[in-house]
Amino acid sequence: MTVKTTLSFTDRHHRFLTDKVGQGVFASQSAAVAAALEQMMRDEEERELALDAMAEEIRARLDTWRADYVSAEDAFAAARARQQAARRA
Repeated sequence: MTVKTTLSFTDRHHRFLTDKVGQGVFASQSAAVAAALEQMMRDEEERELALDAMAEEIRARLDTWRADYVSAEDAFAAARARQQAARRA
């Protein structure tokens, strides 16, 4: 379903839309705005996925027994070793 609405733009935004339509990047200003909204929706979905993954990782770390902790020195040493191995490859 398509809904007709009225939008207001700054001169800068209007010039940008007009230029993109003139260049053939978008069929119309409406198509450009729709593409921008779709990108915003994808960005929001990706941000939510990233936040959910971070929250899951935090919960998993909170459930880790203290005896299973890895020291910062060991973690960074392993990371440095992987980095050096990648440089040699």
